[in-house]
Amino acid sequence: MADNTEIVLDIRDLVVKYRTSESVVHAVNGVNLTVKKGETVGLVGETGAGKTTTARSILRILQTPPASLEGGQILFHGEDILAKTEAQMRKIRGKQIAMIFQDPMTALNPIDKVGLQIAEAIKLHEKVSQSVAISKACDMLELVGIPMERYVEYPHQFSGGMKQRVVIAMALACSPELLIADEPTTALDVTIQAQVLQMMQELKNKLGTSVIMITHDLGIVAKSCQSVAVVYAGEIVEFGEAVHIFEHTAHPYTVGLFNSLPQLDSKEKRLKPIKGLMPDPTNLPEGCKFCDRCPDASEVCKMTPPEAKEISPGHIVKCHAREVSK
Repeated sequence: MADNTEIVLDIRDLVVKYRTSESVVHAVNGVNLTVKKGETVGLVGETGAGKTTTARSILRILQTPPASLEGGQILFHGEDILAKTEAQMRKIRGKQIAMIFQDPMTALNPIDKVGLQIAEAIKLHEKVSQSVAISKACDMLELVGIPMERYVEYPHQFSGGMKQRVVIAMALACSPELLIADEPTTALDVTIQAQVLQMMQELKNKLGTSVIMITHDLGIVAKSCQSVAVVYAGEIVEFGEAVHIFEHTAHPYTVGLFNSLPQLDSKEKRLKPIKGLMPDPTNLPEGCKFCDRCPDASEVCKMTPPEAKEISPGHIVKCHAREVSK
C-alpha cells in the first residue's frame, strides 16, 4: 500500500447515472481507483464500459443533466473535487489536472491559431503577460516536435498526428500534476501512435506527471502503464500492476480480452471472442454483471454481486470463482 503522500488521486465508490425521460443509465457503479505520483494507470474495457464518464467526472465536465453524480468521492491530494465550487474547479482544470480528448479536431477551435489556443491556457492559469504566454506556447510546440514557426497556423493545416501533438502541448502547458489521456492515439496510424506514446512518456518523465491512460489497446497498456484497471459495465473488475494483468490474469473478462487478440507465436487458426454483448446499462443484472458471458458462471454469480478481493498483494479481482492466494 502506498504512503498517503504518494497518492495524487483517490476515487472512492464513484456512482454516475444518466437520467432521461424514459430510463436511467447506470454508467459508473462504485468505482474505486488510486493513482500515485508519477504513475501511469491504464483504464481498459469495451466501448460503453464507463471509462470516459469516470475521467470526465474527475474534471467535473459531465453535462448535467442528463448526467448525475450520485455518490462517492474524488480526492485530489486529499480534497474532495465533488465538494468544490465551479470557480474552484476552473483553477484546477488545465493547471493541476488536464485532459487529452479523444478527437484532436473537436478539441481545437478551428478558427483560432493553434499557438494562441495554447497561450490562452497559459495566460489564464499562470497570470503572465501575453508576450510571456506566447513565448511559453512556442516552447511547448517545440517540446512536442512542432517548429515554433507554425504557431500562427490553424488546426486544418495540421495532420492528425500533428493536431494530437498540439492537444498534448496544450494539456501539458501548465505542467499539471495529473494528465488524463482519453484514447490519445485512436485516430492515428501505427507509426504516429508510437511517436506520440514515446513523446508522452518522455514528457511524463521530465515533468513528473501522473497519467490515467484510457485505451482499448492492450499493447499500449503493456508499453506505457505501471498499473491497469479493467472496466466492465461501470465497475473495475480487475486491478493490479501490469505484471498481474498480463502474466497472472484472473478475471474471466480479462482472460477473454487477451483471448480475443491475435498471437504471433500461436498456432490457433481462429480467435476466441467473448460471446454475447455487454448488458443493457438501463437494466443491469442482479448479480455479477459479466455472468451471462462468463464460462465459469454458477448460480451464486446470477444472484449475488461479487465483492472485490485481493487475491495476491496489490492484485484485486471481483469474481466469485477466483480464490485468494495462500
